[in-house]
Amino acid sequence: MYDELTKSDIEKMKQEIEYRKLVVRKQALEAVKEARAHGDLSENFEYHAAKKDKNQNESRIRYLERMIKTAKIVSDESRDDEVGINNTVEVYFEDDDEIDTFKLVTTIRGNSLKGYISTESPLGRALLGHRVGDRVYVKVNETVGYYVEIRSISNTGDEGDTIRKF
Repeated sequence: MYDELTKSDIEKMKQEIEYRKLVVRKQALEAVKEARAHGDLSENFEYHAAKKDKNQNESRIRYLERMIKTAKIVSDESRDDEVGINNTVEVYFEDDDEIDTFKLVTTIRGNSLKGYISTESPLGRALLGHRVGDRVYVKVNETVGYYVEIRSISNTGDEGDTIRKF
C-alpha cells in the first residue's frame, strides 16, 4: 500500500478507529443480539442485515489500521510561495482556455467532486513545488500530456476535511 499520509490524516484515522471500536461496534453487537432474539435465523432479514453492518464496521477498522501501519508519513508544510499539501491552487488550462481551482490533498482525502485532488494524481504530482506564474507540463502517460499555468496559491489548511470512505 504505502500511501502518503500526513500526521493529521493519521490522527483522523485513529479517531475514526476509536469511534468505530467504542461506539459503532457496541451498536452493531446490540443490533445483532436484538435481531437474533426474533427467532428463526434462516429467514430473519434483520439478523442478516445486522451481521452485515457489524462485519463492514470490522472490515473498515482493519482497513484503517493497515493503512496506518503501512503509511509513508509526509509533511504538509511548504513555503508560502510554492504549491504543497493542503494548498488551494488556481490553475489555467491552456488547451481548454479555462481556470479551475483545486486543493491538493493526500490520496485518502481525494475527492474530485469537492475539488480535492491527490498529490499522487498526474496534476497533483506536477503542481507540487511550483510557484505562481509557473507553466507546468502534466504528464498523463507516455504519449499524452498538457500544460497548465499556476495563477494563485493559498494555504487553507485541512480543518474540517474528512477521510474518504471506501
